[in-house]
Amino acid sequence: MLFSVVVPVYNRPEEIRELLESLTRQTYDQFEVLIVEDGSTITCKQVAEEYRTRLNLRYFFKENSGQGFSRNFGFDKASGEFLVVFDSDCIIPPHYFNTVRHAIESGNIDTWGGPDRAHPTFSVRQKAISYAMTSPLSTGGIRGRSRSLEAFHPRSFNMGISREVYRKTGGYRITRMGEDIDLSIRIKRAGFQISLIEEAFVYHKRRTNLTQFFAQVHFFGRARINIIRLHPDERKLVHLLPALFTLGSILILILMMADVTQYGFLTGIPLLYFVFVFLDALAREKRLSVAIVSIPAVCVQLVGYGTGFLRESAKNLF
Repeated sequence: MLFSVVVPVYNRPEEIRELLESLTRQTYDQFEVLIVEDGSTITCKQVAEEYRTRLNLRYFFKENSGQGFSRNFGFDKASGEFLVVFDSDCIIPPHYFNTVRHAIESGNIDTWGGPDRAHPTFSVRQKAISYAMTSPLSTGGIRGRSRSLEAFHPRSFNMGISREVYRKTGGYRITRMGEDIDLSIRIKRAGFQISLIEEAFVYHKRRTNLTQFFAQVHFFGRARINIIRLHPDERKLVHLLPALFTLGSILILILMMADVTQYGFLTGIPLLYFVFVFLDALAREKRLSVAIVSIPAVCVQLVGYGTGFLRESAKNLF
């Protein structure tokens, strides 16, 4: 068996259904699937049972311990040469495992990751959120690109490691708050090769509304501080940008409330930025509605991440 797919899940049976359905369409099928139910109160056991005849699938239920340790649990049960992790809200294109297999045969790959995209069937809001998380005009664009603003760190929505990598690193040492970035950093420092396979992309549904999206990216901002705490040399200027955007926006609002006639011109700064966002989203997505909704989505992404970053920074200071 070449691949073992490990998916932790918590109270999301319908997401798992979509993921499993996409895995039945793979053009290369030498893989097994391990669903690790992380103490859910709404389990996906019935959904998993429905796919047992269509996939080489095993289902496990365990006490809640978070996604990182649940992936380790799955790794220990897996039999494949490579351990693949997807998030439960991903849809996998049919060519995925064929693409990765060819990459493995072509070179020395210990660990890989790939980008995420919006599926054509996604809603306008989902496509706008996907744009916010992948655009070079937002901090979402710093990952999953060959020319990014920081070193590529595979993320657990789309990541694979060899069995030797797992043996040497021990997998996830923290279960949340940046557990995938921490693992990627330790893999690289252990001397393993990390590859970005750009065509090994997944369709990532993410959260379905902007309120949920804010909560998610707020947590990501907090997680970045946790990574800096664990790896002080990973502190990068780019990680400050959402916090600077957030503080700058607050400052502009305060100045305008004090004297709108004197400081009203400052609104031109964020307005110009959002014009660029609109035009870029329109060029990429080819839909006016997605371009319009991309503006609040990018704002939520920056402010959510920025406030999370500032909140966790303040906790460390006081």
